[in-house]
Amino acid sequence: MPLRPAGRVPTAAPATVHTRTAPARRGVSRIAAVVVLVPLVVLVAAAIFLFQPFHGEGKGEIRVKIPPGSSVDDIGRLLKDKGVVSNSLAFAIRARLSGDGANLKAGTLRLKKGMSYGSALTALQQDPLPPSVVRVSIPEGLSRSEVASSIRKGGVSGSYLTASAKSPGFDPKDFGQPKKRKGLEGFLFPATYELQRGGATSAALVAEQLKTFRVNFDKVSMTRAKRAQLTPYDVLIVASMIEREVRVPSERKLVAAVIWNRLKDDMPLGIDATTRYAVKNWTRPLKQSEIDSKTPYDTRYRKGLPPTPIGSPGLASIRAAANPSRAKYLYYVVKPCGDGRHNFATDNAQFQRDSAAYTAAQKRAGGDPSPKNAKGCKS
Repeated sequence: MPLRPAGRVPTAAPATVHTRTAPARRGVSRIAAVVVLVPLVVLVAAAIFLFQPFHGEGKGEIRVKIPPGSSVDDIGRLLKDKGVVSNSLAFAIRARLSGDGANLKAGTLRLKKGMSYGSALTALQQDPLPPSVVRVSIPEGLSRSEVASSIRKGGVSGSYLTASAKSPGFDPKDFGQPKKRKGLEGFLFPATYELQRGGATSAALVAEQLKTFRVNFDKVSMTRAKRAQLTPYDVLIVASMIEREVRVPSERKLVAAVIWNRLKDDMPLGIDATTRYAVKNWTRPLKQSEIDSKTPYDTRYRKGLPPTPIGSPGLASIRAAANPSRAKYLYYVVKPCGDGRHNFATDNAQFQRDSAAYTAAQKRAGGDPSPKNAKGCKS
């Protein structure tokens, strides 16, 4: 037999071992890659889902009212229902992750359909739109019937005359209105009011006027009026006449002085505005039949104050009525070419001269001689 070579005979084992272990290592690598890749894919998907990098800013316009006290979840559901965002839960998560959830504002906001969560959150942190309101401006001196006419087309619903006949929680008797008198004439403070659309009713307007009246009337000292034995209601009546008689603010206290002095001397006030109130004629020249109508508001013949205010005065006239000038005037008449001013007199002789001058100027002007550019006025 031939001899075998000396030494270890090589086997195929190493090759066999090598060829078996290589596929196992590749399998482990694939598993590790999957383990790393899956969370990464989930994170990327979540980021795209929450941050919507390819989402538009939305389109169209929609107004959404966010109620006060709404939570982030409440807002998310509301936006989803309105079509502003696609997913309410995702919106809430996005708001909490970004820290914007604590900065969202209540109120009516202008948003868009199909907004990204980020765009919606940015919009919800802006100042809300001003509420839709009905603005009502009521000038000083108007009576209830005049206000009713002026607001009829202004978007205020309901009867103003009915609403201003009485109002819950406000009693004119607290201000000295006699028991036999009814209504809120004089208490309906003139100002500009804003009422939310949908709640712009005459009753709501009256409630706001009475609230504003209380605030303003409390600013006026009644010390002198009390000493003159005038009630707050009397002051209100005087103020309503001042509001109708005066065009130049500096004359308020002078006209108030004339009224106080005439009351003290037991003289008729002789104010035609009270008759105008009774006959509802504020613009046309008074007819003799209207002057002779002898209503309770006829201050040419009746002494003392008229039964009620003839309109709602502003704060300046109320202050003048409660604290008039200490002048001794008893008369006044429109000053020709005076642009609304009056000539004041302490005696009847001077008043007659002033009245004659007014009548002459009236004839020259062919009408109202008070404007400074009236016919016959010197430039």
